[in-house]
Amino acid sequence: MTSTRQAVPPFVHLAAHPLRWQLLTALSDSDYRVRELVARVGEPQNLVSYHLRLLRNGGLVTATRSSHDGRDSYYHLDLDRSVEMLAGAGKVLHPALRMTPAPIAFEPSAPLAVLFVCTGNSARSAIAEELLRLRTDGRVEVFSAGSNPKPAMHTDTVRVLREEYGIDLSGRVPRRLETLADQHFDAVITLCDKAREVCPEFGADPRWIHWSIPDPAAAHGSDEDIYPRFQATAAEIDIRIHYLLPNLTKRTVR
Repeated sequence: MTSTRQAVPPFVHLAAHPLRWQLLTALSDSDYRVRELVARVGEPQNLVSYHLRLLRNGGLVTATRSSHDGRDSYYHLDLDRSVEMLAGAGKVLHPALRMTPAPIAFEPSAPLAVLFVCTGNSARSAIAEELLRLRTDGRVEVFSAGSNPKPAMHTDTVRVLREEYGIDLSGRVPRRLETLADQHFDAVITLCDKAREVCPEFGADPRWIHWSIPDPAAAHGSDEDIYPRFQATAAEIDIRIHYLLPNLTKRTVR
């Protein structure tokens, strides 16, 4: 009987290593810097960096330079890419194992409150607040605020939410983070590397999640150059919210 050798599917090859699996598991919940991943997995930095490089080369993990400290990078798990690669691995094993992602079911058993934080509260956190409210049909009490809020919403924030998602931000102004100091939150999500460093502690031990997303308004250019960056930022936030929803019902403190 002749046996046929098949190459190991990329997802299996990448994820099967115990340390790489630990890194993927950590990054499935939040973006982290290398030193934070070192602390979480309890392995030397050179070893963690080596396996992160393999995950990046394999397309599962991406890295962005910190907007707060340009010497640092945040690592992010590409969950859409993970779904594609995992589905491909199933097909290689057996044709009947083709995977179709199931729709996200979101039925919180108790009221949930979520806070999104960035620096100016005029772009990223405001977009995240509105998209989470939209995707949960208002079943989550959601807020956004800035550590150093702008005087008004960025015009392209208003535009992208109106044109791409049908959301009207008329009359909304950025909120100062300190005004929510006494509020209870189940999850606090920072979208700005600088805001992550200065975000105050909140009572009742909320889950802390970081999304390292560049400020679409920070780069210079014409209005026509800037708006596509807002579209891309809103799309990325919407994808992250899609994968956040199942985790919102997990009350485990991280």
